[in-house]
Amino acid sequence: METTTPKKGRKKIVDDQSIISLFMDSVLKNDAEPKNVYLFCHEAGLKESDFYIHFGSIEALKEAIWTQFFDHAVATMQKDEAYNSFVDRDKLLTLYFTLFELLSLNRSYVLFQLEGHKQGLKNLKSLRGMRNYFKDFIVDNVQFTQDTAWNEKWAKISKSVTAEAAWVNFLVILKFWIEDTSKGFEKTDILIEKTVNTAFDLMQTQPLERVIDLGKFLWKENHK
Repeated sequence: METTTPKKGRKKIVDDQSIISLFMDSVLKNDAEPKNVYLFCHEAGLKESDFYIHFGSIEALKEAIWTQFFDHAVATMQKDEAYNSFVDRDKLLTLYFTLFELLSLNRSYVLFQLEGHKQGLKNLKSLRGMRNYFKDFIVDNVQFTQDTAWNEKWAKISKSVTAEAAWVNFLVILKFWIEDTSKGFEKTDILIEKTVNTAFDLMQTQPLERVIDLGKFLWKENHK
C-alpha cells in the first residue's frame, strides 16, 4: 500500500486505492494535508464528483487509509496456507507482525498522521474504523485460553471487553513503534512477542515469569 503516482499521459484510474495513493503522496510531498477536497482534487487532477463517489470528506479518506492497512494485513497473512493451522497465539502474533511491517513500509505517512497524538491515540478519529475491524477480528479469531476451568470464568466476561483490551494493547505497541529507532524496528518485534505471550499466559496457571520479563523490558527501554 505504498504511495504511487500515475505516469504522465496515462489516464488515472479513479477508485478508492488510487485516491488514497494520491492523498498520501500529496501529504508527503507538501508536508501538510490539503486544506479541503477542492484543493486536493485540483492538485491531483481529479474531479470533485469522482472524489465524493468514494469518500464523503478528507477525514473519511484518512479513516479509510487505516482501515485498508488492517484489511491488507489480514488478507496477506490469510494467504499463507499454514494460517488455518495456527493456534490463536500465533494468529495474533502474525497479525501484529504483518500489520507493523505494513506500517513500516508507510512509516513517513503514518508518523505524519500521528504527530502530536502520541499521548491520545485512543481518541484519534482516523483510527475509529480500524478499531472496529480489529476488535471484530479478535472476537472471531482469538481465544486466549483453551483451559476448560478458565473458560467457565472467562465466559462471564464479554468478548467485546477482551477485544477492547487487545486494541488498547495495540495502541501501546503503536506508541512504542513511533519512538523505536532500532534497526529494522527489532525492539518493536520484541515487545509484540512479549505482550502477546503475556496476554495468553495471564490466562494460564503460571504467568508470573512472562509478566516479570515484560516488565523488565519496558523498564529498560523507559530508563535509557
